[in-house]
Amino acid sequence: MHFILLGVTDDDQLQYVLFTILLVTYILTLTGNVLIICITLLNHHLQTPMYFFLRNFSILEIGFTTTVIPKALTNLALGKKTISVRGCLTQTFLYCMLGTTEFFLLAVMSFDRYVAICKPLHYVAIMNSQVCSLLVITAWIGGAILIFSPAVVYFQTPFCASNIINHFFCDSVPMIQLKCGNTKVLMCMTFISTVFTLLGSLAITAVSYINIISAVVKISSVAGRQKAFSTCASHLIVVSITYGSCIFMYLTPTQTVRLDLSKVVSILNTVVSPLLNPFIYSLRNTQFQGALRESIKWSIIISKHPEI
Repeated sequence: MHFILLGVTDDDQLQYVLFTILLVTYILTLTGNVLIICITLLNHHLQTPMYFFLRNFSILEIGFTTTVIPKALTNLALGKKTISVRGCLTQTFLYCMLGTTEFFLLAVMSFDRYVAICKPLHYVAIMNSQVCSLLVITAWIGGAILIFSPAVVYFQTPFCASNIINHFFCDSVPMIQLKCGNTKVLMCMTFISTVFTLLGSLAITAVSYINIISAVVKISSVAGRQKAFSTCASHLIVVSITYGSCIFMYLTPTQTVRLDLSKVVSILNTVVSPLLNPFIYSLRNTQFQGALRESIKWSIIISKHPEI
């Protein structure tokens, strides 16, 4: 009726440290991403395609990290290592679906930067509100559809090997190892889905940035090149962290030693990356900083003069 999550470490002192780190980073992640959502919704200067995609990305990151961290915090706080079968299967599905959607949304954001830099005169016409909404909806639906077929086979294949999961959450790789019978079809479907998601979206991102770099190099002024590169640097950092960690976890052999290292890498993907995204994308952006200062100023004025 339940699974046992081995977690990251059995050392009690390290578990206290891990709980503190996870709690602080989770609170900061929620705060940063909620701040992005609120500021980009309220400030009319940020009603642009880039911030529209960023707002959806923040919503996705909140859901992605909430799928894993609260349960991990609960187990660490209570000294437990269990999770119900239903909760485990739900966690696996949501983690995979939201993770897949994240890659598609990163590809959409790279395409947006490509249009902004390589076709600036046609940017407003190409990236209109209808196109932006369609791209975001396609990313969300695509993430669900791509995971649906492996999920059906996954849920129909029974568990029988053990109820011990060598991870701190119900990730698909250690879960498949607990399945009994012929799991080759499930492993093959999962691998194909992962390859299509990772390498397919990465190809779109790579082509976009190859064209961006070619266009930026042709800019005559140094200041112009620096400004163009600065608008893409944040996205490239997030892409590097996200793709690097996921390729290591899901497209490499699954030996026991590598699984132990994969748990550490998954912390980078589920905890560190969602925390860094608000700072990388927005909180260091001068336009967003100006909007944030303006919002804080108006909040102070309204609190002092509620009759306004």
